[in-house]
Amino acid sequence: MRIGVLTAGGDCPGLNAVIRSVVHRAVTNYDAEVVGFEDGYAGLLEGRYRTLDLDAVSGILARGGTILGSSRLQRDRLREACENAQDMAREFGIDVLIPIGGEGTLTAARMLSDAGLPVVGVPKTIDNDISSTDRTFGFDTAVGVATEAMDRLKTTAESHQRVMVVEVMGRHAGWIALESGMAAGAHGICLPERPFDPADLIKMVEERFARGKKFAVICVAEGAHPVAGSMDYGHGEIDQFGHERFQGIGTALAYELERRLGKEAKPVILGHIQRGGTPTAYDRVLATRFGWHAVEAAHRGEFGRMTALRGTDVVMVPLAEAVTELKTVPKDRMDEAESVF
Repeated sequence: MRIGVLTAGGDCPGLNAVIRSVVHRAVTNYDAEVVGFEDGYAGLLEGRYRTLDLDAVSGILARGGTILGSSRLQRDRLREACENAQDMAREFGIDVLIPIGGEGTLTAARMLSDAGLPVVGVPKTIDNDISSTDRTFGFDTAVGVATEAMDRLKTTAESHQRVMVVEVMGRHAGWIALESGMAAGAHGICLPERPFDPADLIKMVEERFARGKKFAVICVAEGAHPVAGSMDYGHGEIDQFGHERFQGIGTALAYELERRLGKEAKPVILGHIQRGGTPTAYDRVLATRFGWHAVEAAHRGEFGRMTALRGTDVVMVPLAEAVTELKTVPKDRMDEAESVF
């Protein structure tokens, strides 16, 4: 058996752990050959790949990023890949492709599967927004980074009697903001799933200052948006991949709070620091388990499916089920968070 593996979309802590696990399981248990396509689906289209043996993946378990590189594929090139899926499999001699990625990558994987390419997907996203799996690797690391940042920002906010507005990743799902905000004890959390009113945040800050707590930390997801008409904030342009370029809700909210409160408010945009660096132990273990089960599924000929965490078990679910809709924060989880502000 010859297995092809690639990483596509945004990078994420734990990608190398999956690659390592795939190689170890395939080579050690099934005497299979593994090749890695460089820079995601672009490498598949352009025939850029290299053999991955045990030496190639030695020492990468704790490394962030991906040794294979990553990229996003434009829609016209994705169509090209689908039209030539079976030809590419024959040309490269691969029996199964294991793409590791988020919603876009898995949607492409489903299309390739429908076009006749044997595919076993592995879900990846720091946003934790892929349906059909309880958690994705990378999320735990991102939450930890954001939590530590807010822990540190609390001390400087208190020293200077400031309001700190911390913007974290999360375009359509606010899982990072929810869990890091709760873990750090943020005084306000703004999510894409529920429009916020700046007046509520202003009231919270004023009440804190009146009690002698002369600082506040507010955690806001990049996709959060205010109630219509409550503050000046516009929508961004759509990029070539169909994603909205956000206008910077953290900066806009900090400006609004400072203007209306008359107190210093500072925006802190965490950005790509949430994607980089060493994965947590949890993410390393989950990524390793996903890689192991992906190879097992490939060996069984269980194609058109992806690994998923259900409770404590890793199971295989149809790719179609995984990309039907995004997993957003439900109302009961938002209500839980509100109770601890």
